[in-house]
Amino acid sequence: MKKLSILSLAAGMLALASCDSYLDKLPDDRAEVNSLDKAKKFLVSAYPNHSPNFVFFISGDNVSDNGVLYNAQPNQMNAYKWQPIETENNDDPKQVWNANYEAAAVANMALEALAGDESADAQALRAEALLCRAFAMFQNANMFCMAWNDSKADEYLGIPYPKVAGESVNERGTLRQTYENINADIEEALPLLNDGYLTVPKYHFNQKAAYAFAARFNLFYQNWDKAIEYATKALGGNPSGLLRDMDSYANLAGVDDIHNKWIRSGENCNLMFVDAVSINGRVNRGSSSYKRFCHNMDVLKSQTMWAKTPWSDVSSSAAKNALQEARLMYGSNQAVYIPSLIEDFEIKDKINQTGYAHVVDPVFTGDETILTRAEAYIMKKDYDKALADMNTWLTAHSDVTSPKFLTLTVDNINTTLDAIRMTEVPSRAVTEESIKKPLNPQGFTVEEGTQTNMIYTVLQMRRITTIYQGQRWLDIKRWGIEFTHHLDGEDDIVFKAGDLRGAIQLPYDVIEAGLEPNPRETATQN
Repeated sequence: MKKLSILSLAAGMLALASCDSYLDKLPDDRAEVNSLDKAKKFLVSAYPNHSPNFVFFISGDNVSDNGVLYNAQPNQMNAYKWQPIETENNDDPKQVWNANYEAAAVANMALEALAGDESADAQALRAEALLCRAFAMFQNANMFCMAWNDSKADEYLGIPYPKVAGESVNERGTLRQTYENINADIEEALPLLNDGYLTVPKYHFNQKAAYAFAARFNLFYQNWDKAIEYATKALGGNPSGLLRDMDSYANLAGVDDIHNKWIRSGENCNLMFVDAVSINGRVNRGSSSYKRFCHNMDVLKSQTMWAKTPWSDVSSSAAKNALQEARLMYGSNQAVYIPSLIEDFEIKDKINQTGYAHVVDPVFTGDETILTRAEAYIMKKDYDKALADMNTWLTAHSDVTSPKFLTLTVDNINTTLDAIRMTEVPSRAVTEESIKKPLNPQGFTVEEGTQTNMIYTVLQMRRITTIYQGQRWLDIKRWGIEFTHHLDGEDDIVFKAGDLRGAIQLPYDVIEAGLEPNPRETATQN
């Protein structure tokens, strides 16, 4: 058996970086960080440049099979079937794994250089480095581990969590250990936050982004009080000012204008961006090479923007829905999309017009953060506060002058959700599915009736807000949502609660090097 080395598997990194270029590596692949200014520049590379969004998006229930007449790439096919992905494209598990360990390695070297410096600037840089390490490991845990479940956290596998520069960790440990490490890094970082040194704050862990990250992590960790506390610190006293004003998108000229505005730093809703080398934008738009498995018209009508929800009466027309997203859809029957996370192409060779496809991802937004808080309020049965947050989100995302706009109440949520049919699993067709699918919360419980109906509503809001960012897959894992992936010419496949395929298989070379692979026997457990 080969000796495992996280640092060697995450090859090609550990060079001091600026925004535009990489400097030469030292012979041992470790850059010399001997000043605060160098540490500051170095931390630019502590943000992963590969994203799990492609795998998360294709794995979840926001996509369906358009049929064998359309093309699919091997990684797309395997993600849809919840099978191991052994290719090494930019969006594949190997690249995501490496990018996150590279980011953690950079953070560790910055922390080593900052050790012993008690100045305010050094402590602020230390906070950023800790958050970068925590975020990178959280991303890998979300991809390669099961969802947090306190009753099984000592049984489920975690991921190696390197904390010392240049030293590899060769054991996965448990999920509990991984979450405890992430939590410790976040808790140590938050009191040290200081935005004063940031020149481009929205590409770094500024204070709002840091608290939004802490809120999301604690929601996943099932610490409802902390999720509320940190979301409140991120949102401040006027949450509506940090939400995407969808009315301002309604009259834009088209795809490019909408996209450019969506990823603009000046949009208050965007708390932090991560730029990833990715073709996920092509999948979202239904490029001919990826058109088989997409967010298509059937999913749109039955389950996403045009679905029957407490804020829309029917699914047949966007005109009968006050939600602005319902009116901003482009594409074809096979691929319907909002021009949010579409491709930004970086030209490297102007003559041959070649380069790299990128996606600029607002990984933390006010919109997702207020829904994080709303979900935590629901779990505490504080329905008035949850409704206040949900209605703030709905107001920002709707045409409030529309006769179809309504304010959510417990009564109209219960009336609507009680009338929506539960999706059968397996389902016979996508068109027979709804926003209600069997819930089997992993490691916690919810009451039938109001609490469950409120959860369905806030999960639907999260589904719309993060549709191309893969968060739906993580909600599926957390909530044990059961659903069907239909396959043209093959038997349909079902994802069950506690399904071990929710932990994406480790990269092949990592397993070959000796790290324990994820088990693959399907389980149905809470």
